[in-house]
Amino acid sequence: MKLMKANELKEKTVSELNSMLVDLKTELFNLRFQLVTGQLGNTSRIKIVKKDIARVKTVLREHELKVSM
Repeated sequence: MKLMKANELKEKTVSELNSMLVDLKTELFNLRFQLVTGQLGNTSRIKIVKKDIARVKTVLREHELKVSM
């Protein structure tokens, strides 16, 4: 998976963003589990996934604020 751009995320629907968020959180859990068990080779992937989660949450919040206005 590649690093996501905020512009790409803004084009997605709220339901797509929510499903993406669930997938990213699951991936982060698995990466952390692999790190603890010593099976993770690319530790920088954790940082990338965390930033992607933050981007998705930010775009979701923007959608939330647009709806409430």
